[in-house]
Amino acid sequence: MLGLGAFLYVIFISVAWIMTLYTLNFYYLSYQSQHNIIHQKRRGKINLQGDSATHDNLPVVTVQLPIYNEKYVAARLIDAVCLLDYPKDKLEIQILDDSDDETFELIKSMVGQLKLGGVNIHHIHRSSGRPGYKAGALKAGMKYAKGEFIAIFDADFVPAPCFLKKTIGYFVDPKIGLVQCKWGHLNENYSSLTEAQAISLDLHFLIEQKAKSLTHLFMNFNGAAGIWRTSCIIDAGGWHTATLVEDLDLSYRAQLKGWKSIFLEDIVVEGELPVQMNAAKRQQFRWAKGSIQVALKLLIDILLEKKISIDTKIQAFIQLTRHVVHPLFLIQYLVFPILLALNYKLYAVNWAPITGILIYVLMGPATYLYMIRKIWGERWKDKARQYLFLIFFAAGISVNNTIAVFDAIFGGKSEFLRTPKFGVVTKDDDWRDKAYVLPFTKTILLEVFFGVYGCIAIFVSIFSRNPVFVPIIAIQTAGFIYIAYLSIVHSSLKNKIDRKQIGVSCSDSMPTQPAIMRTAQTHTLLSDRINTTVRAKTLLTSGPDHRNKQSDMRTKYYRLIIIGILGFLSLGGALVYFGYQNAIYPLDKAMGYLARAETAQTPETIADYLRPVKQLLPMEGNPVWSFPNPRTDFGLIQNDLDAMLLRTVSISSVEPNSAAYNTGLEDLHGSIKIIESNLEETTPYVYVSFTNILLGGLWVGVIMLVFAAMRRGRAKFEYETS
Repeated sequence: MLGLGAFLYVIFISVAWIMTLYTLNFYYLSYQSQHNIIHQKRRGKINLQGDSATHDNLPVVTVQLPIYNEKYVAARLIDAVCLLDYPKDKLEIQILDDSDDETFELIKSMVGQLKLGGVNIHHIHRSSGRPGYKAGALKAGMKYAKGEFIAIFDADFVPAPCFLKKTIGYFVDPKIGLVQCKWGHLNENYSSLTEAQAISLDLHFLIEQKAKSLTHLFMNFNGAAGIWRTSCIIDAGGWHTATLVEDLDLSYRAQLKGWKSIFLEDIVVEGELPVQMNAAKRQQFRWAKGSIQVALKLLIDILLEKKISIDTKIQAFIQLTRHVVHPLFLIQYLVFPILLALNYKLYAVNWAPITGILIYVLMGPATYLYMIRKIWGERWKDKARQYLFLIFFAAGISVNNTIAVFDAIFGGKSEFLRTPKFGVVTKDDDWRDKAYVLPFTKTILLEVFFGVYGCIAIFVSIFSRNPVFVPIIAIQTAGFIYIAYLSIVHSSLKNKIDRKQIGVSCSDSMPTQPAIMRTAQTHTLLSDRINTTVRAKTLLTSGPDHRNKQSDMRTKYYRLIIIGILGFLSLGGALVYFGYQNAIYPLDKAMGYLARAETAQTPETIADYLRPVKQLLPMEGNPVWSFPNPRTDFGLIQNDLDAMLLRTVSISSVEPNSAAYNTGLEDLHGSIKIIESNLEETTPYVYVSFTNILLGGLWVGVIMLVFAAMRRGRAKFEYETS
């Protein structure tokens, strides 16, 4: 039967191997992205054929704009789409609007004026709610779409006027069902959060998507900035609403039917990155859960399909299941400090830890930096800085994504929660006082827990004489602290005002001329005017006294959160200090005296070192409370120390440097070494002593009480300000 250390070590190594396999796949895709000859040759050939298109043979294109409560960016998107350089008689625009706030009136007013200007635009609003969410909206729009091709843009994107003319020619190949373009970033340099997301998305597009483009490997649609062949969508079974990532679901079903996909890295569609941490976490949650849902839905069919090659099946498996890396990472993060505390022998030779860390660095940061330099050339230093933020983001987001993975596996039903956008482009833009800012969530407490656990792990690594692991643990811990910190400071405590009571109409804020005739400068002024009008009307509705009351309650709630978090962090630190001061430190100090006694050359000196050891160690008891053994019994160790002190007295009476004297000293040194070994065996169990477990349980209980108090305070806040 495996002991605790051996059992945890097997788990640790198994998880490490699985994560290594996923990492090795990154190397494979990196190589493929740089040597995808099929993509380069076929893309050039297809493009040459498509360039011969004229007005008469250009196909009809339907542009679908799924929107839900996007009052800050909807006008920007609609204006950009109306400015597409494409024959107006062959361009149809569908605004698939599920909004239930003032966005609906904003779009309604814009569409009315655009129609007067001759734009072929339709406002499709589902009055029955949001059945199927985004997929349901796209499915509803397909019933009325007249285009041979369907271009899709989410609300936060801004396509360039040349988008359609630069992409539609690639459909000259009848086997191509999807053209996916690269995402750009309007607010890439807004903060460390946006920079981390930017480099993550860039690596996805320029490595993974480029490696799979026009090959037999399955490439996914990214949900926006792409064009579908209508017949491909129909052949694949249309939009399904069973998962949170309808884009990944449809693209895999289409490729199962034999359709091909192409990625165009040089055609960039700018989009807005989430600026609020809770919004970024919501987006990551949706992607992680949705990917696992698609895996559960399609993976068996993919693996059993005889026409699909082995490497295609492997790549599909890895892509659909890659988010399991997040719970695996958390398992490693939790297990590793316990192995260190148990003094479990992780490596057969002393130099192995350094080798392991070098491999970790070479397989992770070094390879990524090499690819960054190869892709971005002279700009690589800026991207390398972004990669540093990505390291912290990737580590810290694992809690959020682990919950998503288990939610998908155990069939949890969840709403398609959109990622709120605020029209933030420059560093001067502010979003904190706007609607859609997301509130404090309970996952923040888990992230704080893992941050504190990491600090304890650093402590354990140092005092278990394994400081070589501190840098790795510290980086991972910093990731949890980074995510938790931004989640707290970015959280909104605003009361959700009933939209029906607001009654905001944007019709009076719209200009008289159609958007197709407005310049970019006019559009900016329009958006500011709309946002100002909406905010003004909201303020007029609520009234100054009500706003002051909200502000006071919000301040009190903020204080409650800050006091609660600081409270359980302080308690956790105090418990760690108390546990170390009263249990671990005496053992460490005793082993220090024993180490000195082992090198002492006179019985008197040995006795001087052994006496404080007796005082530091408990007189009785066994820290191995689950399966005690004589080696870790403090009562027996105290008896051995008494016997050794008596022997020092007898040896002192013998003539120095005689055979009996030297033999007696050797025996004492051997006995001291045995006591040292016994204490080393007891140390890990002192970490998980019954007292420490009770203290840990107390700390977890305090966390739960703090969370309950926060929820109660929030409920009171919402009630008193409603």
